[in-house]
Parts: sequence; structure tokens; C-alpha cells
Amino acid sequence: MPSMSADSAPPPDERALRMAVAAQPDSAQAHAALASFLCGVGRVDEALAHLDREIDRQPSKIWPLSIKAGILSGERRAAEALDVHRALVAAAPGVPLLWANFGSDLAAVGDVSEAAAAFRKTVELAPDFGPAWLGLATLPAMLGDTDVAAMEKALVLVRDPHHKIQLLFALGRAHGALGAFERSFEKFAEANALRDTLVPYDGAGLAAFVEAHRKLRPSLFAAAAHHSPHADGAIFIVGMPRSGSTLVEQILANHPEVEGAGELFALPEVAASIGAFDSPDVLVRRLQTLTHAEAAQLGTDYLTRAGRYRRTDRPYFTDKMPANWRLVALIRRILPGARIIDVRRAPLACCFSAYTTYFNRHTDFPNTLEDLGRYYRHYLGMMEMVQGLTPGSLYRLDHARLVSNAEREIRALFGFLRLPFASSCLRPEENLRAIYTPSAQQVRAPIHHEQDRSHAYLRWLRPLQDALRAG
Repeated sequence: MPSMSADSAPPPDERALRMAVAAQPDSAQAHAALASFLCGVGRVDEALAHLDREIDRQPSKIWPLSIKAGILSGERRAAEALDVHRALVAAAPGVPLLWANFGSDLAAVGDVSEAAAAFRKTVELAPDFGPAWLGLATLPAMLGDTDVAAMEKALVLVRDPHHKIQLLFALGRAHGALGAFERSFEKFAEANALRDTLVPYDGAGLAAFVEAHRKLRPSLFAAAAHHSPHADGAIFIVGMPRSGSTLVEQILANHPEVEGAGELFALPEVAASIGAFDSPDVLVRRLQTLTHAEAAQLGTDYLTRAGRYRRTDRPYFTDKMPANWRLVALIRRILPGARIIDVRRAPLACCFSAYTTYFNRHTDFPNTLEDLGRYYRHYLGMMEMVQGLTPGSLYRLDHARLVSNAEREIRALFGFLRLPFASSCLRPEENLRAIYTPSAQQVRAPIHHEQDRSHAYLRWLRPLQDALRAG
């Protein structure tokens, strides 16, 4: 949303928030509420300027710095946030959360050694701080026997269940790295079981959502493509988590015409605005009844929301939210000129890697091996349906072939994208952009074969194997 003109009245919500700040000028809560509102309507720089004034006005207080750091991190501006983090930990060196947040942004920009130091400072101050242990576990070769002992002890102390989940995932990784695979699997299973009590997965709802798409007909998308006013700038990278999608985005982001924008919530937000998640068949009914003007407006809405995270004027950008596979029909309806890349990895390896990955409390994702197998089959079903509805609109990229013959596969990918090949894309590790996914450190290395960890755990994966074969 653009800034208001000087003679226009602020919206009632904003007026109330500004009145609260005026009435309580030293209230961190009042300033945070106003800053959150400004960010929510796309006026991020205005929110940051407001906080800068408070930082100057109250140099002895840490809350304006803390809110500013949170905004910069949330806006994927980790490099800008680092100086704010440094000021925070200097002003309040005994606050674990500040060190953990600092470590997360250091990891995002690839500063592994300083990130590790920040995470270790966190657990020195708070031994049961799960996010810091998980942060360490995602850095290369950072955990050893003494860390395992410390985490096992922390499990007895921890009270926050979400911190406990992250501790368990970190322990699963650490035990696995040390070759204790049975103990490792036990921790992963315990982590997922606890998460299931807090963030239950709606498998029946997803199955019905996918099934509803069988009502769609090719003519709907042919008409949409004919009337689309949008350029072809959006490149969606979809698929299963842990499929190699971060590597694909890193490759594309090294092209001079493509900006890597990361995992955006723009498309789910547009979908939610038309009630897509209210019940399983709402999205399909809306897709069938949208006028061309309404579809075009939703496409514009998406581009506006995604534009908030753009940092360059490159003509193309990536949206690497894996779960957007659920919304590929919506993409084809409101942005028929957009490209969609479906990244595939061997099903067992991909699903097991997802099982060993922490997903936050806002992510609807399976917590059992059986549900993971069914989830994978729903994903395949959706891809097949949309490919049938709009032939040639989805590009399937196989991760194994990509790492085996990178130049051949990257050339073919750019052929689909109708972009010239750039040799810089063969060296994605040279791109220094911030990365916020669990694969951040892996894709900072040259393109390579990743170890398939599932082989060491096969004796416990029969439920996943059976679910992948069913149906």
C-alpha cells in the first residue's frame, strides 16, 4: 500500500495506534503495534524510520533496537539487521534471545563461525534454549559428544514444548552425525510425536482439497491465458520440502536477469483472501467463477505482495515456497504467464529428510511417516492433474540429474524459462545473498551429490515405504 498523502485522513486503525503511542510514548508495546501495522500495509521503511527516531530519543532503551532487528529479519534483510543485533547484544549481553536472533541472521548470510559463537553464547546463558541448539545443528560439523550430553541434560530442564521439539531435532541430527542411528531415530520420532500434539496435521482436509481439483477443466485455463495482462516475471519453485528447491533457487539467483526472493507468503495470502482454505472445495469453486477482471486483480495483488521483498530491478524473480504446489491451479488462473518448476528428489530420501526437519508452529505438515507418504502422493496427484489441465506449463526438474550433469540440466531449465544460459549459474556458491532455509549452508558449496541419510535408517522406515507405495 502506498503512503498516504499529507491531506488524507489516516485509517481508523492507524489513528488509534498513533494515539496510543502519543498517550504512552515510552511503551514498547504501543510502538511495536504501530510498527507491525505499518509493515502489514507495506510501509516498512516508514516503520523503520519511526523506530530510528525512538532509538535516538531513548538511546538507553533496547526495545526500539529489538523491534527494528525483528522487522529487518522478518523482511529478509538479514545483512542490514546485523549491526542492530550487534548493538543489542552489546547493550544487553545477558539476554539469550538476542544472541539467538543474532545467530540466526548470521547463519542466513553464511557467517558460520560467528553464527556458531552466537548460538553457543545463547546456550551458555540458557542451556535449554532449543532454537539455539537447532541453529548449531544446522551448521556444518558443529555438534559433538559434549554437546549431546548437554542437550540430553537440557531435555530435563526445558519447559517450553516448542523449544523441546527443537532440542529433540537437534539431538536427532547430532546422534546421526555420530553414527548412533537408533538413538537418532528415537529423537526424531519423539520430536514429531510432540509436534503432533501441538500442531496437528489435517491429512483428510488435504486429500479432499486435492480431490476437488478433479472438477476443473482445461478450457478454464485456456481462457485465462488468453486474457492475462501480466508479464512473465514470476518463477515459482514448488515441490516437497528437502527436494533440492533451495539449490535450484540459488542457481537461478546467479542469473543476471533473476532475483532470488526466497520463500514468500504472498500466494497463500492471496488464496486466503478469496477463502481458499475455508473448506476443501472453496478454491476450486472460486477458480471456476472468477471473472477475467477478478483473476487479473488477484494476479496484481500477488505481484504487489511479492514486490515487498524485491531488492533489485531484475525482470524475473523466484518464489520458492515449496507448499505452493497446493496452489498451482491458482497460479495458472491468475498468473498464466508465470513459470512453475516442480523439483523432484527420490521419494524415500526426500520424505525422510523432511521427517528430520523442524517445521514451525504455523506450518501444516505431516508428523508421522505414514502421513508423509500420503502427503507425497497428494503432491504427485496435484502435479499430474495440473499438467493435464495445462500441458507443458510445469517443468519437472530431477535433483539427481541436476547434480550429476549440472550444465546440461541448467541449460534445459533456462530453455523452459526462455532465458539465455549464463555460466555464472554453474557456480551458485558464489552468490552471497541471505538464505533462510535449512539448506542454507549446503547450497553455499559447489553443486554436489548430497548423502542420502535414509539408507542408515531403513529398518525404521517401513511405514513410510508402505505409504509411498499405496494407492
